[in-house]
Amino acid sequence: MKYLVALFSRQWLWVTLLVSIILIGFVRLGFWQFDRLEQRRATNARVITQMQSTPLELSGSALQSDLTDMEYRPVIVIGRYDFDNQVALRNQDYHMLLGAHLLTPLKIEGSDLAVIVDRGWIPQESFLTGNWDGYDEPGTVKLRGVIRLSENKPQIGSVRDPIPSGGDPSLRGWHLANVAAISQQIPYPLLPVYIQKSPDLQNPTPVNPNPFTMTVPYPVDPPLDLTEGNHLSYALQWFTFAIILLVGYPVFVIRQGRK
Repeated sequence: MKYLVALFSRQWLWVTLLVSIILIGFVRLGFWQFDRLEQRRATNARVITQMQSTPLELSGSALQSDLTDMEYRPVIVIGRYDFDNQVALRNQDYHMLLGAHLLTPLKIEGSDLAVIVDRGWIPQESFLTGNWDGYDEPGTVKLRGVIRLSENKPQIGSVRDPIPSGGDPSLRGWHLANVAAISQQIPYPLLPVYIQKSPDLQNPTPVNPNPFTMTVPYPVDPPLDLTEGNHLSYALQWFTFAIILLVGYPVFVIRQGRK
C-alpha cells in the first residue's frame, strides 16, 4: 500500500499527473474509434439501401426531390447531351491507365433542367488534345447510372479549382466534380448532383482500351469501400496501450520504491 501511496508523493506527483493525462487520452481515442466504426457502419448501411433501391426515373416530380439524400441510388434519365458545355475531370485512371472523365450536361427531356453526367473515361492523349468530338453521342439518349454528390472540398494534397465568374473563360479541365462551380459557366440550371453512367453489363468495356479506336467514353463503377475499415483494431490498440500504462506505471514506481 505504501508503494501505491508513493504515486502521489512529491517525487512522483507530476509524473503521475502526466501519465494520467496520457491514459485518459488513450481511452478517449479508443472510444473515438468506436464512434468512427458506428459511423462507418451507418454509412455503409445507407449506401447499400440506396444501391438496392428501385431505379429512380429522373423526370417530373422526381426532379423536385432531395436528390442529395440519394447518393448511389440507381437512376434512369432521358435527354440530349450538350457537348458545347462539356468539361473533363482530370487525373482519372482506368485499369492503371491515366486519363480523364468527360462530364457532359444532359438536358432532361420534358424539363428546363439539366444534369451533369459522368459519361466515363477517355485516355490521357485524347484529353490533352482538347478535341473530344469523337466521343459525342448525338440525339436523344436513355441512360442508366447512379446519383453522385457534388465534390466541393478537395482531399488533402488535391488542387482546388478556380470558380469561374462573369467574364472569365470557361474552365475545361477540373480536378473535382464540383457541380455548383461548374454551373457558374453553364447558361441554364443544373441539378445539385451529378449522374455517374453505369457500365453496360451486356457489352463490357475492354481492360486494355485502344485510344485510337475508342468512339465513346468507358463508363466505370464508382469507387466504393463498404468494409468496416481498421477502426475496431485501432480501438483495441488504444485500449491495449491504456491497460499497459495503467498496470505498468504503478509496477515501475513500486520497483523504484523497493530499491
